[in-house]
Amino acid sequence: MKLFTKQQLALRNGQDKPEIWVAYKGIIYDVTDSKMWKNGKHYEHWAGQDLTDEIADAPHTENVFKKFMSVGQLKE
Repeated sequence: MKLFTKQQLALRNGQDKPEIWVAYKGIIYDVTDSKMWKNGKHYEHWAGQDLTDEIADAPHTENVFKKFMSVGQLKE
């Protein structure tokens, strides 16, 4: 699996590049086609970030990530 830095992830925020990516538990997911992530924002969450610590506040479980293709791993 391809490794990406936090800086590379940050560029996939729906503003700087056309891709919209988020990370969860070290895996990066492509949410570009999700209408819930339009313009790189989903409620108070922004794309291009690691959302691992924020999932506790979500009205859904981590199973939501099963709908999206993983594109790589977040480099530590």
